[in-house]
Amino acid sequence: MRITLVEPYFTGSHAAWAREYAAHSSHEVELLTLPGRNWKWRMHGGAVTLASRFLEQPRPDLILATDMLDLTTFLALTRNQSHGIRTALYFHENQLTYPWSPSDQDPALQRDLHYGFINYASALAADAVLFNSRYHRDSFLGALPAFLKGFPDAVDADSAARIGEKSRVLPLGLDLRKLDRHRPQAGEGARVPLLLWNHRWEFDKAPEPFFEALYQLADEGVEFEVAVVGESFGRAPGVFRQARERLGCRVVQWGFLERFSDYAAWLWRADILPVTSRQEFFGASAVQALYCGCRPLFPDRLAYPEHVPVQALEKVLYREEEALVDRLRTLILDREDGALLDGFVERYDWEKLAPVYDSFLEGVAAGVDGVVPEVTAW
Repeated sequence: MRITLVEPYFTGSHAAWAREYAAHSSHEVELLTLPGRNWKWRMHGGAVTLASRFLEQPRPDLILATDMLDLTTFLALTRNQSHGIRTALYFHENQLTYPWSPSDQDPALQRDLHYGFINYASALAADAVLFNSRYHRDSFLGALPAFLKGFPDAVDADSAARIGEKSRVLPLGLDLRKLDRHRPQAGEGARVPLLLWNHRWEFDKAPEPFFEALYQLADEGVEFEVAVVGESFGRAPGVFRQARERLGCRVVQWGFLERFSDYAAWLWRADILPVTSRQEFFGASAVQALYCGCRPLFPDRLAYPEHVPVQALEKVLYREEEALVDRLRTLILDREDGALLDGFVERYDWEKLAPVYDSFLEGVAAGVDGVVPEVTAW
């Protein structure tokens, strides 16, 4: 089968997902992309540019697009060639429930609903709607009715249910096996516990409560080190600058690591992953750390519970009413390992997921009576 994968925002986890699926799939997957910048313009105009390129290529058996594409515009502009080709829309994130940072808010318009409407109309046009986690699917579908009620009239209320009927969970595939190449040969012996931050340096990852907990533990004299290795995009919250100064010599690594081998080395070395995010539709960086044996401390919300086996939930998740610093202190002082997760996240490796993707997308392309096959692995 020949698949055209359309990604207007080709960077970071979007790019990795597209490249890696193309590499691991048994199908021929051709990438149709634009550079990952100016996300708002990509959602508005990316479909126009990519439609022109699509018309220059051989006709595929299936179109696999992501949430950054205005699929309705793309299909309209390519109708002479795309007519009859079934489409699957993969949601890495969505603009209905994504928490916008203060810098993205337009005081005159409050939140611009048009980006959410692009997601909605694209989902309505697609034959299959795929989400990277159960939380993501449920939060998007749950937000749709109220979103539609916000418009003045002529709203198709039943459209939310139709989107729900063709929505499935297909987890994000990751090349976890490549982390094995950087696994240390032997342990370092007893040392100070190392805490890890390997997320983006942005508002939605909630760095403030993370660092506040570290400040309190440092003031108490609890021994720990911290490695902050996530990527910064130029407008990082001010708390990062303050944290580097306040934590001083406890900081053993600071800043994004260009080489994957360096990044992987810190994942294998880290002991504890405290997470405070306001938003996470999947959590690729967290899954990578879990694969490398880092013990997590996750909030009991968003997509995080899906990455933890049932028998470990009580030890790994903290609730809103619990103090993060208390759970973190216990975790540091106990110095337990991450064995209780027992390789649970290995199921996200492409070696296991690529055949699931391939089989599912074959079913979408076949389109038996318009019924989208269920993904049973999750």
